[in-house]
Amino acid sequence: MNDKAGQSRPPGWEDARWSDARPSSAAPAGEGAPPSGSALERFLGGPPLAVIVRLLVLSLVVGALLMWIDIRPGEIFRALERLIRHAWMMGFDAVRAVVDYAVAGAIVVVPIWFLLRLTTQRR
Repeated sequence: MNDKAGQSRPPGWEDARWSDARPSSAAPAGEGAPPSGSALERFLGGPPLAVIVRLLVLSLVVGALLMWIDIRPGEIFRALERLIRHAWMMGFDAVRAVVDYAVAGAIVVVPIWFLLRLTTQRR
């Protein structure tokens, strides 16, 4: 019951192996295996009823959490509306701000990228 390192294994674990070897007949997912399910099941990520149940349970959990921290659905929609209205009112000022951020970041990122490309080309 001792393995090569001299450590004992629990009873029933004599044949346990820590390898990721698969039987030769098992093909990895997506290689040579026919697509499973209909287009709807592939789109949803499983059988429609199972997906609906999972979404319902997840919605209940998230909804309970939001209610617990006192965030109501109406508040979320009003905040989204305010965000869109604010972005619309900013107009081209928002575009100018995004360009300024991109240029400021590029001043740092592009030279570092260029140096990394030069050093990896030498190898």
